[in-house]
Amino acid sequence: MIQRTISDIRTATPNSVGDGFIGLNAFHPQGSRPFSPFLLLDHHGPMQVKPSEYPKGVDQHPHRGFETVTIVYEGALEHRDSAGNHGKLFAGDVQWMTAAAGIIHEEKHERAFSRQGGRLDFVQLWVNLPAQYKMNPPRYQDIAASTITTSTLAGGGQLRVIAGELAGLQGPANTFSPVVVADLSLNQGQIETLRIPQSYALMVYVLRGSATLNSTPIDRGQIALLNQDGDSISLSATDNTKLLILAGEPIQEPMAVYGPFVMNTREEILEAFEDFQAGRMGVLH
Repeated sequence: MIQRTISDIRTATPNSVGDGFIGLNAFHPQGSRPFSPFLLLDHHGPMQVKPSEYPKGVDQHPHRGFETVTIVYEGALEHRDSAGNHGKLFAGDVQWMTAAAGIIHEEKHERAFSRQGGRLDFVQLWVNLPAQYKMNPPRYQDIAASTITTSTLAGGGQLRVIAGELAGLQGPANTFSPVVVADLSLNQGQIETLRIPQSYALMVYVLRGSATLNSTPIDRGQIALLNQDGDSISLSATDNTKLLILAGEPIQEPMAVYGPFVMNTREEILEAFEDFQAGRMGVLH
């Protein structure tokens, strides 16, 4: 095993989305090239949601050209989209929505959770699609916590693999390019080594606590980007820590980004706006 070196450590910046999601942004599509195939990482929470009869969140909006992945750690969310999907996500659940050719959706606090209030903590990722799949029909994967491949580690703590293969575990999500999405809970003082193919881009985000990554400290709200110069990393938890592991084959294609659309050319972005305005991405009733 050859240990990777660290390319960069960034501190996520304060961010709010809609009227109900407050937290941090680690990177966004305009600056996402080093993180490919990932386009965005928003960590919303942990936040305290005040009781409300009217669920807050993000009203209906379009997407084209990529996938959104929502991982709920505390609280509950509710999703509706123009393809007719309607889902509720509770602690541990994951929603993997492939916008592809175009979809309109909304994400809000789940109704019962909104009425009672409580703590909400979740991550949303955007995952790019290779050009050949950007105009595929939309797809929706509702991944219940009980179906996510999980392992209790020898030193304690837990590894959950949502997508791809890591430490001999295969995640349940279907992806269009090689991607690893996993979260890792470590007890204070625990040390773990993970192997990830050298060809994959690799990043580690600290959801809670703090750790050392290959002897370099990283804290909550920081993301470490690693070079493609080895096939392993070593993680040591400074206290009780939760980490998000993201890896995948970079998509080496031109990228055009504007708002909720990620395509390969400016012409395709203009076409996406035209299709949205003409109602060709469906309607959310």
